[in-house]
Amino acid sequence: MPKKTFFASDFHLGADARLTSAEREKQVVRWMDQIRDEAEALYLVGDLFDFWFEYGTVVPKGYLRLLGKLTEWRDAGIPIYFFTGNHDMWMFRYFEEELGIPVYREPIIREIGGKTFFIGHGDGLGPGDHGYKFLKRVFANPLAQWLFRWIHPELGMGLANFWSRRSRESNKDAEGFLGPEREWLVDYSNKQLDVQPADYYIFGHRHLPIDYTLKNGQSRYINLGDWTYFNSYAAYDGTDVQLSFFENPSGRIFPLR
Repeated sequence: MPKKTFFASDFHLGADARLTSAEREKQVVRWMDQIRDEAEALYLVGDLFDFWFEYGTVVPKGYLRLLGKLTEWRDAGIPIYFFTGNHDMWMFRYFEEELGIPVYREPIIREIGGKTFFIGHGDGLGPGDHGYKFLKRVFANPLAQWLFRWIHPELGMGLANFWSRRSRESNKDAEGFLGPEREWLVDYSNKQLDVQPADYYIFGHRHLPIDYTLKNGQSRYINLGDWTYFNSYAAYDGTDVQLSFFENPSGRIFPLR
């Protein structure tokens, strides 16, 4: 069986959606069990958690099924790469030290099977959204993170989860593809073609499974969708990238063809 590289994002564990967070976590684990034998590597492209903050010796409770499955894969020698998103940007050393999973905070370019991949969560990229870009700089500031650590975890986690929920509710994306002029990650990918050309631009954050051919007629922008409603992921088999759906026979790829 040929090996594949898998990409997934936006599990948002800790928040209920179509399924409860606990049910969705079990679903993610079932998916990982299904693809394990054919997995060359796994890229987790941000917002695995609806909120995550690491204190010096404290991490959020729960998620044991997922963390155990990630550990099982790493013990089996399967590479896993984690990208922080806007909901879990406070991931520090836990994944690297305890699970052996490298953490990336900015997009990277990687050669996989003879193709070039530009990979990142997608938040704060492209035009507009200046309010969020300012907040991201604040939240990523080491002094702000140090100050937050001094808040008791019971209070700090409660405040953060409230903020995370409000952020998710106030930034719901439109249900369908908005067209290349209004899809900011399409615009960003087209501009990146001129400075950092790649065959595939892989992002999360948009919460919509998108496969869109860019201005050069060859490169493609792939948005991984999410697991709150779509259960979507991408797989590269050494020839092509395909979006697929797990336990969701009605899943659709945008723009609709």
